[in-house]
Amino acid sequence: MESVHQLAQKLKRNIANVIVGKEHEVDLLLTALLASGHVLLEDVPGTGKTLLAKSLAASLSLSFQRIQFTPDLLPSDLTGIHYFNQKDGEFHFRPGPLFARIVLADEINRATPRTQSSLLECMEERQISIEGKTMPLASPFMVLATQNPVDNQGTFPLPEAQMDRFLIRMKLGYPSAAEGLEILKRTAAAGRLRAEDTAQTATAEEVLEAQQLCGQVSIADDLLGYIVSLAEATRSHEQTMLGISPRGTQALLRASQAYAALQGRSYVLPDDIKRLLLPVWTHRLVLRRRHETGSGHGERILTEIMDSIPVPSEKELESGVK
Repeated sequence: MESVHQLAQKLKRNIANVIVGKEHEVDLLLTALLASGHVLLEDVPGTGKTLLAKSLAASLSLSFQRIQFTPDLLPSDLTGIHYFNQKDGEFHFRPGPLFARIVLADEINRATPRTQSSLLECMEERQISIEGKTMPLASPFMVLATQNPVDNQGTFPLPEAQMDRFLIRMKLGYPSAAEGLEILKRTAAAGRLRAEDTAQTATAEEVLEAQQLCGQVSIADDLLGYIVSLAEATRSHEQTMLGISPRGTQALLRASQAYAALQGRSYVLPDDIKRLLLPVWTHRLVLRRRHETGSGHGERILTEIMDSIPVPSEKELESGVK
């Protein structure tokens, strides 16, 4: 897994030219990339959500499209349209921005549910169906979405089916005092921080090879059982209406394998699962008190479950590694 580790370090150094600090958040972003997943960046305005997403896209030599989601955005604005060419008298297809390999869905919750639903097929099945014709998307394909959880005017909450498509949901948070000072120093020297200042350091072939290698990371049977036990505990918890689905357990498995490869390891540790549990599962929980969903209550429930279920011992892991 050394090649995956080196690729990740190269991308992290490149992103660090624009993004100050946020090492853990960058690790999560790269984990989603290596696991062929999508990311929802959720935080207040001005914390660098769009800049982080654009910095990753600029570091990859992949086609990139940014879509500014608004209430009047239509599904055809994303998928594309068939138009009549008067010169040859035939209909032609003009692909929309979803046919790029890296798609930034900026302020995704400002689009109507009808427009949001046009992302479901492409995020899960990597294809787009238009007028009875199905067109596959190029690999790798990744959606980076941002949303502001504070401003509710003119927004449409993402439905559970949409949230479940995101491998990871994360918050950037405010920078520390030292990071804030470094941001100001860089701004004073360069005028403003721009994602365009990063260099393209990874090709599509390198990313695809790294994704395939991540799928070969070994995980002990007892750790697989540990993931299932955690999921079952969310389904039977008194405060949850919907627990973690099989898709959620598969997401945690893929993310754990990618995170292990990111660290240069060919095997998953219990700490990998525990480190990724909240960003991979919190947004998939549906609580009985719906108004508490997304308020941090889900994180407390998962932390409580994680503390109550014993982690497999080292001896058990050694006997169960494949």
